[in-house]
Amino acid sequence: MPDPILPSPAPATPPVRHRGIWAWPFVLALTFATTVGAWLQWSDEQEHEEERRTLIADVLTLENRISDWLAGEEAALTALAQRLPLRLDDATLLREPAVVEGLRRMWISVTVIDPDNRLRAHVPPQSPQPPTLAPGSGVDDGNVSAHLSTPTAGGGRLIARFAPTALLRQTVPWWLSRKYDVRLVDEDDQRIASTGDPLPRRGRQSYRVSLEPRMGNAFLELTTREVRKPWWRTLPMALMAAFLLLSAATSWALRRQMREVASAEDRWRTEAAWRRAIENSLTVGLRGRDTEGRLVHVNRAFCDLVGLPPEQLLGQLPPMPYWLPDTLEDHMQRHLRTLAGEAPREGYEARWRHSNGTTLDVMVFEAPLIDAAGQHIGWMGSIVDITERKRSEERERRQLETLGNHARLTTLGEVASALAHQLNQPLAAVAGYNAGVLRSLERSGFADAVVLDAVRRMGEQVAEAGHIVQRIRGFLTRRTPQREACQLNGIVLRALGLLQRDLARRHIRVVTDFADTLPNVLADPILVEQVLINLVRNAADALGDTPSSALAASSAPTIRITVSQAGTQGVRVAVDDNGCGLGGRSVEELTAPFHSTKADGMGMGLAICRSVIEAHHGTLEAGNSDLGGARLSFTLPVDPPQPAP
Repeated sequence: MPDPILPSPAPATPPVRHRGIWAWPFVLALTFATTVGAWLQWSDEQEHEEERRTLIADVLTLENRISDWLAGEEAALTALAQRLPLRLDDATLLREPAVVEGLRRMWISVTVIDPDNRLRAHVPPQSPQPPTLAPGSGVDDGNVSAHLSTPTAGGGRLIARFAPTALLRQTVPWWLSRKYDVRLVDEDDQRIASTGDPLPRRGRQSYRVSLEPRMGNAFLELTTREVRKPWWRTLPMALMAAFLLLSAATSWALRRQMREVASAEDRWRTEAAWRRAIENSLTVGLRGRDTEGRLVHVNRAFCDLVGLPPEQLLGQLPPMPYWLPDTLEDHMQRHLRTLAGEAPREGYEARWRHSNGTTLDVMVFEAPLIDAAGQHIGWMGSIVDITERKRSEERERRQLETLGNHARLTTLGEVASALAHQLNQPLAAVAGYNAGVLRSLERSGFADAVVLDAVRRMGEQVAEAGHIVQRIRGFLTRRTPQREACQLNGIVLRALGLLQRDLARRHIRVVTDFADTLPNVLADPILVEQVLINLVRNAADALGDTPSSALAASSAPTIRITVSQAGTQGVRVAVDDNGCGLGGRSVEELTAPFHSTKADGMGMGLAICRSVIEAHHGTLEAGNSDLGGARLSFTLPVDPPQPAP
């Protein structure tokens, strides 16, 4: 039965006409070989000439580089000679920075001789004393070294010896030494220095230029390292000859089998094209593995999924390059379960890594791969990218959590508003009773000043509590805070007065640091005072939970309150402590609703503080304190100056 998708091959019949068509491939192959031979001959000549031009250019460029380097060395030597003192010894010469730098760079030794060619100084001392050389630059054949010479201010000469090998190391680039054998030779073709072992000249090109006058009778010679073979001895010609032989051998067989081969090739191409088109049209990644877990097949969707080409994937054994390094053990255990035939049919989720470093969530479905003989030869896996689905689920979860937090905040605001409304009546009654008691004591002539002062202060505190309740109620019912021009120093002092007994009971030392002159801020003093009280209490609670041995900066628990100018448009209040710090938590995490580090905390204190500060167009910040603990600070805008009437 013919394949329902692939077309059936047409029956092969021997050709009737064009009996000599079987010889055409051989004739064309012969023509092609002749053309290739002619082209190789021309190309070989062109490459030889181009190599020659490149060699000459490289020799001249390197000669320029060496000349420039020697010119720089001569200039440095001349500058050194001009500033040498008349009275000179080895120690003085060795202390010269230019001498130290030259010895470190390439000089072998530095010698100073007087006008009578007598040695005055020579460094380094441990080097052998050089023979007295005539002034000027040149090559010292006996010591295989070169020297630079320049007159000194006292009429003598300053001579710097250097090794030509060191000169080559300084001036010859690495790529040039790989391409050429670089040598310095004299006029008798004797090698002075080179970058490697000498190479035979046969089959290689060389070129030399003179280095006069800077190195006397020395020559710079470059010899190519690559040996050029004649074009008829190259691999392409050997392959071409084999090709001609094979063409001649197969042309006769092609006479009978041409139609059968063409039909089989067409059928194979069609089948391969169908398979490739089907796999490339899939958005699901496919991978095939043998019984050892080696990747033997991947489609384009799988390569796009992990960001790697098929060349880097095929033949890979676990661990795979797309596995996360932190979960290699889990991946390996799951891989072993799959090879044991225990892969779940419903698939499993995994986290992979793209080649660009991003992580992705995938769903993997594994199925056994059976060949035509019924043998289990591996596993075929289908991989679906579920990263976007997981992100959508995470977004929905966060949205639900945010809605729940908003609902709880709304309920809490309603409860707080109702509680503030209910507290107004008992506070008003306490204020009335306090006023009545005070008037009764005054009418009865009660003269104890301490008691009377305590009763008056009680009335003031009750009135203050009433104002606080009213302001909090107004804030919770989304009314605008009652801003007025006020000094933050006074607010800080009032807040500390309310917390004085509690801080003293906990043995906490309070330090204040107020700027001398601060502008007024535009704020609701009662709400800002409550924010400050909350921050100080949080610091005190943190110090209470910190052991004395763990306190930073000092053995005594300390809270520092700093009021300073924040630019030209704000005033900052910072509350520092020397406790255990924030533990790396950010201000966003600290002020999240219902987030608390205390066992009995509601998680609303800092959230309300942040809302109050932002309602005043300010900012709340958290960080590490220089005392070693935590720092919580807020900034409020200054009161803008009123225009003159």
